[in-house]
Amino acid sequence: MPENKSRPSHDLPWENGWAPDTTRAPGTRRLWLAGAMAVATVVACVTAIAVSEREADKASASAESATADATAPGLISFATPSETYREGKSGLSTVGAPTRAPGQQHATTPKPAPQPSKSPSHGAGSPTAAPKPPASTTWRSIRSVNYPDRYWQLSDGYVKLDPVHGSESRENFTFKQVKGLANASCYSFTTADGAYLRHRNFVLRAEHNDGSALFDQDATFCSRPSPYSGAVMLESVNYPGRFLRHENFRLKLDPYQHSSLYAADSAFRLVAGLA
Repeated sequence: MPENKSRPSHDLPWENGWAPDTTRAPGTRRLWLAGAMAVATVVACVTAIAVSEREADKASASAESATADATAPGLISFATPSETYREGKSGLSTVGAPTRAPGQQHATTPKPAPQPSKSPSHGAGSPTAAPKPPASTTWRSIRSVNYPDRYWQLSDGYVKLDPVHGSESRENFTFKQVKGLANASCYSFTTADGAYLRHRNFVLRAEHNDGSALFDQDATFCSRPSPYSGAVMLESVNYPGRFLRHENFRLKLDPYQHSSLYAADSAFRLVAGLA
């Protein structure tokens, strides 16, 4: 059996002939472990920094996207109000002031639309409320305003505008003005032989009273104001808005018109009888 040799004590290496192994530096394993830990720490720090920077980039991109979406059409965005400059010598105009076209005036309160014109029978100052009743035995001749030398004349059963000649009988130019058959506040006109002036088919003619309500209405005319001094317009009772006027010197009923010609053609002066 091999002999067991006792290992010399390390405490006295030179005396007992033992020497330490110098080929291996003391603590090499510990150094390797410490280095490995340091490298792992550095790698972990670098990784953490890279990850945090990436998250920051993502957050910034999300904020930019949200900002872009907020300013998209149809969404309300809020911005810092810009500074407003007052008008002055510097020539700076007020920000946000409305731009006007050349010659455009400042806006004013809109005026109400004008009401449509009404015929004299419905206008202000119309004598319909309390007209004076005509005298029952007044003889009148009726003279045209725009043809003052012409009067109503009964000719062949119709009423026309004709001039008066000295040799002619003035009886046909004179009519009796009486209270209206259909309205006592209005007028009716009769001839010397007792016929009444009435409209038929809107033409003025002389006919004897047949006692009907239609005849009374056709023979009644109400006095209305005229734009000519001392003249009147004669409105039909059963056709309100239609007035007696001359056309081609023949008397007829026509609807009211807003024209100077109509106003002159429908204006007559009731003067003393020529007969």
